[in-house]
Amino acid sequence: MFSFFKKKNSPAAAAPPQAVVLVDNVPSSADTEPTTENRTEWLGRLRNGLRKTSQSLSHVFTAGRIDEDLYEELESALLMSDAGVKATQHVMQQLRARVKQTRSNEASSVRGFVTDAFAALLQPLEKPLQVDQASPTVIMMTGVNGAGKTTTIGKLTRHLSDAGAAVLLAAGDTFRAAAREQLDVWAGRNQVDIVSQDGGDPAAVSFDAVKAGIARKKDVVLIDTAGRLPTQGHLMEELKKIKRVLQKAEPSAPHEVLLVIDGNTGQNALAQVKAFDDALGLTGLIVTKLDGTAKGGVLAAIAMERPIPVYFIGVGETLNDLRDFNATEFAQAIFGEK
Repeated sequence: MFSFFKKKNSPAAAAPPQAVVLVDNVPSSADTEPTTENRTEWLGRLRNGLRKTSQSLSHVFTAGRIDEDLYEELESALLMSDAGVKATQHVMQQLRARVKQTRSNEASSVRGFVTDAFAALLQPLEKPLQVDQASPTVIMMTGVNGAGKTTTIGKLTRHLSDAGAAVLLAAGDTFRAAAREQLDVWAGRNQVDIVSQDGGDPAAVSFDAVKAGIARKKDVVLIDTAGRLPTQGHLMEELKKIKRVLQKAEPSAPHEVLLVIDGNTGQNALAQVKAFDDALGLTGLIVTKLDGTAKGGVLAAIAMERPIPVYFIGVGETLNDLRDFNATEFAQAIFGEK
């Protein structure tokens, strides 16, 4: 179960963000928090998904005392988790300062200290997706081939629909033969409208979808785009064209430009974030396939070098496997903290 949208001025809205989805500031009748059982199950799946990262780090905390050997082992383990040099150095500096402050010399205390430092580094990435910016809010979805973009659109559609938003899908991926059919299946599962053209121009499909969203009074228009590598210059230019054309349909669009990244790709994910952000100006990330990866540390690298909000993470393939990103929970899963 997901967290649902709340009024901006309500007491609950003042609390730390928990994937709050705002839709015209009107509370849904389904405005409920996940049950303890469901939340516990979710956290268990998150820890299981990051178990390889956790296992590669946990052996460090079994040493007897804090010494330079421990620091070196932890630094190496962080680098192997794809946290990156800058983030690793930052975390290690914070850890050394905490050890000095507390005058601790037991290795068992390091797990908690480094978890806190990691969570603090990730905290700026924790931000709710808001879809009350316009009517409709236009969300442009991007990502490389194989990142799980179209499947993520299906999950995000379910999330928004469950929160009471009226969603329209746009089949803007006209390069891949089965993309339109795949998105049409997700539209059917979620019982939402879809705008598509057989072999049409991606920008034209996107334009028509925004106009249809306005005419049909939709809350959100989700636009699929073709998967591409950042090195494919002509295809990246096509994305820029789609963004320009969206602004002709609605001057303030797109209101969100989201990049779907595969959590298994490690430092390559950071390269994708930089390339797509430079080309389009990303507003948010969705991290998929956190299901056994040893590369979970890459979010630290992103936080250090390109701190774009992570709206959601996914650890499975079902419609309900998209959950809000929580920095503390993620750090605890990485380092095996309960």
